Amino acid sequence: MSDSTAYTPPKVWVWSKENGGKFASINRPVSGPTHDKALPVGRHPLQLYSMATPNGVKVTVMLEELLAAGHGGAEYDAWMIRINDGDQFGSGFVAANPNSKIPALVDHSGPAPVRVFESGAILMYLAEKFDAFLPTEPAKRAECLSWLFWQMGSAPYLGGGFGHFYAYAPFKIEYAIDRFAMEVKRQLDVLDKRLAQSAYLAGDDYTIADMAVWPWYGALAKGLIYEAGEFLQVQDYTHVQRWTDQIAERPAVKRGRMVNRAWGEPSSQLLERHDASDFDTRTQDKIGTPG
Repeated sequence: MSDSTAYTPPKVWVWSKENGGKFASINRPVSGPTHDKALPVGRHPLQLYSMATPNGVKVTVMLEELLAAGHGGAEYDAWMIRINDGDQFGSGFVAANPNSKIPALVDHSGPAPVRVFESGAILMYLAEKFDAFLPTEPAKRAECLSWLFWQMGSAPYLGGGFGHFYAYAPFKIEYAIDRFAMEVKRQLDVLDKRLAQSAYLAGDDYTIADMAVWPWYGALAKGLIYEAGEFLQVQDYTHVQRWTDQIAERPAVKRGRMVNRAWGEPSSQLLERHDASDFDTRTQDKIGTPG
């Protein structure tokens, strides 16, 4: 390991706004709203406030899978929350998610609105609401939920850990990149060994565990996040690659990836989703307006 400048932590940490790298403008050491802004509400019971980051894609994929499976009650409005612009700090969004992170779901189907935040909690809520994509047999359910919570605990090492220091930090720190690269490769190996044993993470059936893991680790396996595919030799995880490709071909997954997406090919961007027909009429190539 090369030498690095010695750093001694101060006795009392003080926030420096200029020391946050690419996302300095949206990170701060306090919570709560920064401005008043009510959330819009569409015509469907399920209102999603999100952006097509991996965590957001989990939920739009789930909703599109529910609709594809015939659950008409899963129709939803998806509103764009532009995190780089600080939309997540509006008073309405903070009321839906006090943690100010996307996604947030508000269910208006009952006598009083129900807020659900954290992507894993939203997947569980929808799976139980529609009795879909979550096994009921105890052992299979336990396997599914174990992988779901594995993702919730593991992804911060991939995103805020490896992704931040490898791709977004204002300067490269060898120790940090080595530490998190090692952990991400260990996680890929965990997945690869599991997927050598079964078609999907929870067994033979596609579940919310796959919907949670795929947007992060499937994207990584295809070199779609952090441009780190070669660095991490992702092609060596052959079972992850097979699983990734299998899920990517699902029509509902293709649709779910488009919702609240504001980058990439214009035909892949559906900034807001309010009806199934929007995929045919409201993508950015169809309406011809900038994202």
